[in-house]
Amino acid sequence: MEKSFKNLVKSDYPYLCGSKLLLAVSGGVDSVVLAHLCHTAKLDFAIAHCNFNLRGDESDGDEKFVVDLADFLEVEVYTESFDTLQYAENNGLSVQMAARELRYEWFSELSNSAQFDYTLTAHHANDNLETFLINLIRGTGPEGLTGIKKDSNKVIRPLLEFKRSEIEDFARKKNYKWREDSSNSSDKYMRNKIRHNIVPVLEEINPHFLDSFAKTQQHLQESLDLVEDYISLLYPKLVQKVTYGYAIDIGFLKKVPNQKQVLYQLLKSFGFTEWNDVYNLLDAQTGKMVLSDSHRLIKDRNKLLLTEHQENSVGKEYSLEREEDLVMIPELGTFHFNETDKLGAASKSCIYVPEHKLKFPLVIRKWKKGDYFYPFGMNGRKKLSDFFKDEKFSLPEKEHVWILCSDNEIVWIINHRADNRFAVEENDGRILKICIS
Repeated sequence: MEKSFKNLVKSDYPYLCGSKLLLAVSGGVDSVVLAHLCHTAKLDFAIAHCNFNLRGDESDGDEKFVVDLADFLEVEVYTESFDTLQYAENNGLSVQMAARELRYEWFSELSNSAQFDYTLTAHHANDNLETFLINLIRGTGPEGLTGIKKDSNKVIRPLLEFKRSEIEDFARKKNYKWREDSSNSSDKYMRNKIRHNIVPVLEEINPHFLDSFAKTQQHLQESLDLVEDYISLLYPKLVQKVTYGYAIDIGFLKKVPNQKQVLYQLLKSFGFTEWNDVYNLLDAQTGKMVLSDSHRLIKDRNKLLLTEHQENSVGKEYSLEREEDLVMIPELGTFHFNETDKLGAASKSCIYVPEHKLKFPLVIRKWKKGDYFYPFGMNGRKKLSDFFKDEKFSLPEKEHVWILCSDNEIVWIINHRADNRFAVEENDGRILKICIS
């Protein structure tokens, strides 16, 4: 196994040589073997151990064992103690998910502070199979069936090609010491139920089941790669980046084969779970939407609009004093104020206003129901809601509208239309050029 590991590092993970590595060690046989293999391969690594305080003295014994192992291997060791049960309760998580979050958050913090290049974990082929079965039982998309990634976000799993039996046989042959986690014998957790009751039956039916599974999973990954290549070709014709997010062309989408799968691939990373509701938006009325925890998908005529949830900016205002030549507004951009004696060409991002008609401080705020203005170039006043309807604004576009006001009167619907009351006339004197960039 030592030779196989060295060859694997050379062929698949050559970047580990010469890198500074953080090795996650629980004290179990898998991580102990990985530590010895990394030591034999002369990799530069330190050990990190999480004490989740879930098994009393046994947890403390694991920590002492790992510290002693690091001393034996003459490498640096980091340990951290967690109140896992309290964290799980506070965040509404299972104990296993709480431990996972705590573990990876700490690894990330440690890697940043101590400048480790990669984190190594001891996941192996059996872990991969168990994860596949868990995802299959819970329901998943194609990605969930491809199992544990060999590397993701600088976390490397170099033992994925090795079976648990190979690792244990190697450890016994080398007379390595390790710690047995008593919770592994319990069927309290789903993973243990699968490990103890389902996998043995599959291996009884097919003694080479893990090898067959690995080949099947490789085919699944290749198929998924093909799908992603197809989506990459469609993307420029199907999706447009807009100010507030993304717009998906429904007409084009309906012309392509497997439109449901295309839509899933486009939106899978935005947290949506009610996929039938997502698909039904294609033929829904304008204004219908589906929500995820972080995003909204809105039907707007011939498009689906993807936006992040909007922070409540009702009531938020910015004041602009006369002496300021440049003002930065986080949600909008940078405002520039310049005096001029010439009337230039106005645009959506630039207006000209007689200074004597303005009462400072000017105010920038979000529009609200009941606001009205006198559109430049037109007679009479119009409600902003009617203006948006005439201009066919989508919901996200309306949400992103800000207005510039002088003494509660609208001067400018920023980036859209100026107000006729503040138009430049003859003998108006000094003119203020207001632009946004």
